[in-house]
Amino acid sequence: MDNKILAGEINKLKKQRRAVVLAHLYQAEEVQEIADFTGDSLELSRAAAATDAEVIVFCGVRFMAETAKMLSPSKTVLLPVMDAACPLADMITSADVARLKAANPGAAVVCYINSPAEVKAVSDYCCTSSNAVSIVRNIPEQEVIFVPDANLGRFAALHAPEKRVVLWDGCCPVHQTIAEKDADAARREHPRALVLAHPECRPEVLAKADFVGSTSGILQYARDSVARHYIIGTEMGILYRLRQENPAKDFYLLSPRLVCSDMKKTRLEDVYNVLWTMGNQIEVDGDTCRKAVAALNRMLGFS
Repeated sequence: MDNKILAGEINKLKKQRRAVVLAHLYQAEEVQEIADFTGDSLELSRAAAATDAEVIVFCGVRFMAETAKMLSPSKTVLLPVMDAACPLADMITSADVARLKAANPGAAVVCYINSPAEVKAVSDYCCTSSNAVSIVRNIPEQEVIFVPDANLGRFAALHAPEKRVVLWDGCCPVHQTIAEKDADAARREHPRALVLAHPECRPEVLAKADFVGSTSGILQYARDSVARHYIIGTEMGILYRLRQENPAKDFYLLSPRLVCSDMKKTRLEDVYNVLWTMGNQIEVDGDTCRKAVAALNRMLGFS
């Protein structure tokens, strides 16, 4: 089936299943086009929890579908491609967190939402790329273990110098590939453009940016700014929505390497198949879910 026919069939199945389709901003354009909601992972999970849908199809990677299930435990959560993983999330385990706690007694564990459910469950607070600075700055503990993304943790620590922050040596392989020379080259090619970068990038790249923010932050900045030209330092999928929302503005990718192969695994056929079969259901055990949601709720109390 071509994409137009597939989209029509997906819409029919959504009605039959009482389903809602969520697509992360890094997904392929064809998938974002048929989604009921697009956004970042927590934003999407909370939107789905607020609907009366009985089935959530999460077009993203596994930790995102887990978060959706934890926030909507009574709903069926489907992941169209079961091996769509997040290399950053897979860089840490609950055992790693236990060792960090033993080496740093009294420190609070702040866990980036890009992590497995088991890691959220042994953390004190979750955070997102948009509120990491606020969480590290405002929680009462003076010592913080930040996992798993060292670049985001370093960015948060820079803006909370009064805190002692212990970093786990994890990274997003896509953002990590970008170097200072790439930012310099992009500026030479587009001298009138502002650089908007995600805090998962290396510190030396962030130092070259005009704005550092999450995917939602980058979208907001581009909407609000009067500038016409932008260099985007995050995964290429965000360009689709940026161009939709700002048709009179120009957007350039900071590097052609800003492509997440896991995010690009999901195709329309996968969305159709998972709705048809109701396979690939995501489950999180009750104790893990309860503890992880507690860490998420503590985050929301400081956001």
